[in-house]
Amino acid sequence: MKFEAITIKHIAKALKLSVSTVSKAMRGSHEISEETKRNVLAYAREHNYKPNPIAQSLKRGRSKSIGVIVCNIDNNFFSQVINGIESIARQKDYNVIITQSQESYEREIANSEHLSSRSVDGLIISLSAETKNVDHFIKLHEKGLPMVFFDRVTDEIATHKVIANNYKGAYEATRHLLQQGFRRIAHITSSGSLSITLERLEGYKKALEDAGLEPDPDLIKFCPHGGMIPEETRQALNELLQLEQRPDAIFTASDRLSTTTLSLLRKMQIAVPQQIALVGFTNSISADIFHPSLTSVVQPAMEMGQLTTDLLIQLIESKRPVTDFKKRVLDTELKIRDSSLRTQ
Repeated sequence: MKFEAITIKHIAKALKLSVSTVSKAMRGSHEISEETKRNVLAYAREHNYKPNPIAQSLKRGRSKSIGVIVCNIDNNFFSQVINGIESIARQKDYNVIITQSQESYEREIANSEHLSSRSVDGLIISLSAETKNVDHFIKLHEKGLPMVFFDRVTDEIATHKVIANNYKGAYEATRHLLQQGFRRIAHITSSGSLSITLERLEGYKKALEDAGLEPDPDLIKFCPHGGMIPEETRQALNELLQLEQRPDAIFTASDRLSTTTLSLLRKMQIAVPQQIALVGFTNSISADIFHPSLTSVVQPAMEMGQLTTDLLIQLIESKRPVTDFKKRVLDTELKIRDSSLRTQ
C-alpha cells in the first residue's frame, strides 16, 4: 500500500473549508478567526501534517539544502568537518546532503550533477585525489550556484576557500624530527595534483633546507589515492625500506597515510621510534592510544566545517552579487607523542 502524506487539501475537505482558508490559518493570518485557526492546527497535529518542503522551496525560491562533496566520511578529519558543517546548517535551518567521491574524479562529477539536479542552494567541496580538471564545477559556478571549497581547493574558481596552514604544519612536524636528531626523513604524501600535497611538501622541504639538508627525491613518495588503496602505502613504504640508506624517520601527509603507515611498520616488526620515527597528519581520536602513541599535526576540522558553511550561507542569502572572496587559513597544532621521540 502506497503511503500518502496528508496535505492542506485533505484538511480543507475534512473541515469543510477552502484551501486558502486552511493555508492562512496555518500561517496565523489575522483574516482567519481564532476558532478556525485552533480547529485547523488541532486537526493538522492529530493527523501528523507536515508542510511539503518541495512546495515551500518553490514558493521561496530556495530549497534550504546544502550539498557536500568529500572523498570519504570514514576519514577522521572529514567526519569532524561534517560535524561542523551540520552544526551551522542546523542553526540556520538548512538540510545537508553528503556525498563521497571515494577519491574518484568520475564519481565527483556524478555527485556534483546529482546534487545540482536536486536544486541544492549551494555546494561545499573538497576535491578528490584524481581531480586535475575542475570544469564540472566551473560550469555550475558560471550558472550561479554558490560554492565554497575547503581543505583541497582550486584557484580556478573565484569563491571563498577554507584551509589549514598546511605549510606551517608540515614545517613544524619535520623540524620536530630534526630536533630529535633524525636526518634521513622520508615523506609519504598524496596525489601531486592536490593543493594540500603541494603545501605540505613545501613545508617539509623548507624545514630540511633550514637545517642545511638537501631534500632527497628518493625519500619522497606519492600515493595517488591518498592511501585509500592500502597497496599504495605499502608499496611506498617498501620502496623506502629497500633504499641502501633507508630513512630513520617518516613524515606522512594525511590521516589515512599516517595510521596505515604505523600499522604496516608494526606488522613488519619495525620498532617505532627506535628504528624509524613517525609523525603524521591525523585528527584521529585514537592517536593517544595507538602503540606507540602517534605524534601528529592536528587540523581544526570542526572549525573548518563551521566556517565553510557560514561562508556558503552568506553567499546563498546575499541580496547582491559577492565579488570579495577570501582564503581563510586556520592554524594547525603539533601534538608530540611517543612515535617521534628518540630513545636513548
